[in-house]
Amino acid sequence: MLNNLNDSTPGFLIVLSAPSGCGKTTIVDRLLKRHSDWVRSVSMTTRAARVGEKQGQDYFFASAVEFEKFKKDGALLESATVFGNQYGTPKRHVMEAIEKGKKVILAIDVQGGESIKKAMPEKDRRVSIFILPPSVKILRERLEGRKTESPEEVDRRIEAAQDEIKAASLYDFAIVNQNLEQTVREIEECVEKFEEQRRNK
Repeated sequence: MLNNLNDSTPGFLIVLSAPSGCGKTTIVDRLLKRHSDWVRSVSMTTRAARVGEKQGQDYFFASAVEFEKFKKDGALLESATVFGNQYGTPKRHVMEAIEKGKKVILAIDVQGGESIKKAMPEKDRRVSIFILPPSVKILRERLEGRKTESPEEVDRRIEAAQDEIKAASLYDFAIVNQNLEQTVREIEECVEKFEEQRRNK
């Protein structure tokens, strides 16, 4: 189990949450290019792949039956239903990376973030960061600009985002994503602060 890992293991989780459209994927891609010891936790989902997304790289795309089997077998660290689709974090990938001393980025929604806290109560094994949009207006513009959702879907995501933003105070750090490079640097600073806290314990 994750909470039984040897105390000398330097690996830990970086839980990154944000409303849909806040640029989580782009931020994670940039962080991974800058840090060789950081790895992405690839989530499993029942939603259809978007244009350009690759199986096993962006997500593990699975049928509802396959997803339920993973869930029943206890092979998911957390799972949640979001906008009618199921998402989950395969446990094995995360455990193996942490055991190797990697920093594992989990880009997950608020529901998933709460589940991770329950699955890993040890605060020195995870740091949580919430990414906020500059404003709801700008968030809507970003969602409409990517042209992957219908107007009704955009409205639904904006409504959900307004609820999710209220959860920002539950995270260790909260960052407003106004500029990609600045946001990436601020996340790095948050992780450095967390590592310093671990060392000083």
